[in-house]
Amino acid sequence: MTIECKNISSCQKSALGSPILNNISCQIKKGEFVALLGVNGAGKSSLLKSLMGLIFLEKGEVRINDFLLTPNNIKKIRRQMAMIFQGGGLIRQLSALDNVLCGTLGFRSSWQTLWGFNQSDRLLALELLTELGLKEHAQQKVSKLSGGQRQRVAIARALIQSPQILLADEPTSGLDVIASHHVMESLARLNREKQITVIVVLHDLEMAATYAKRAIILEKGQVIYDGSSQNLSAQFNQSVPIILPSLNGIKPIIQQAA
Repeated sequence: MTIECKNISSCQKSALGSPILNNISCQIKKGEFVALLGVNGAGKSSLLKSLMGLIFLEKGEVRINDFLLTPNNIKKIRRQMAMIFQGGGLIRQLSALDNVLCGTLGFRSSWQTLWGFNQSDRLLALELLTELGLKEHAQQKVSKLSGGQRQRVAIARALIQSPQILLADEPTSGLDVIASHHVMESLARLNREKQITVIVVLHDLEMAATYAKRAIILEKGQVIYDGSSQNLSAQFNQSVPIILPSLNGIKPIIQQAA
């Protein structure tokens, strides 16, 4: 397994006093494309962040490539992973190219970047932007780019870290339909062509069914569904599969992914 969560509960509590992550167990294999779904406050983003050690756990354990995630080895494990935060987390006054190059700072020493980024990193950053259809925008400030373009810059910044696992927290938030599909297709192509394990937080059932092979649905910090992402709307009796509504009153479906 690339990722294994075993009975994890977070220290953080919801407004009702229950853990935001409440005894979650799941396994994700190398090369999977998994969508995390649920209403606001269900624990999707918290589960994603727990995989990077950004959420303190009250109990349970997370293993990445068979290594137990602990404070002692967290830096080593994070070198295998990259995360696209909600909103992209870009520096708006820097160019698209420089934002991508910022992704190298985590594995370059201060001496290596003292005189700026080296030529090989610059060429790689430009290559990544080109692959994502942004070559002509490489020198443009990200503040001048559209939302979809900024998200693709964030993907390029993550890719320059050469991750085995790519985590994305609501990468389509605030984007129109066309831009959302461009971003999701970029993630799907990386998963398909480079065999990068992709885990993405979404609200959209139809988007999950289109791009992800597997869906994990959370409610109140617990997994209520784990299985194929196909026909999610039908399984959850949704007539308009746009934004996932409250799942209260729907009988939980627990199904292990094949």
